[in-house]
Amino acid sequence: MARLTKNQKEAQAKVDASKLYSLSEASALVKEITNVKFDATVDLAIRLGVDPRKANQMVRGVVTLPHGTGKDVKVLALVTPDKEAEATEAGADFVGLDEYLQKIKGGWTDVDVIITMPSVMGKLGPLGRVLGPRGLMPNPKTGTVTMDVAKAVKEVKAGKIDFKVDKTGIVHAAIGKVSFDAKQIAENANELIQTLIKMKP
Repeated sequence: MARLTKNQKEAQAKVDASKLYSLSEASALVKEITNVKFDATVDLAIRLGVDPRKANQMVRGVVTLPHGTGKDVKVLALVTPDKEAEATEAGADFVGLDEYLQKIKGGWTDVDVIITMPSVMGKLGPLGRVLGPRGLMPNPKTGTVTMDVAKAVKEVKAGKIDFKVDKTGIVHAAIGKVSFDAKQIAENANELIQTLIKMKP
């Protein structure tokens, strides 16, 4: 087993393994035990106890975090010319169609979220091998394939995240930054937890 570093030992000393922490206590503790020089991301890992191999136990969805993720999300809107202005106005970082499809074909994936329209999805099919493994393929279930492109862009920029249970039945999601205050971390975490409670089969 790997030996703990000095910082890891210090962090471990502040956590009582026998205690069940409330969400607000855990959120405050996260701020105390972080000692990296950058603004670290706060992740939530929730074991659902489901078997995702069974279709009726697959948990996937979206949630808008009340305080956002703390990350500047780069959005690509793959839209027809008539929708370009509204996507740009809503705050999309990259807007266009064929030129970006060519760039993606060449291996460019320097974005966090891709939003598109139903009529464009046919052109994205052949790019599944590039976009799929990176989790960038737009999906109607997560609201990234829509006619209301402006609304989708604004929601993603405001802190909308999508989550999916992994093959071991655990949902992993980034819910903020250590620089958030403890109340903001707790409220973001609670929003995701409540969404999962409603969805869990």
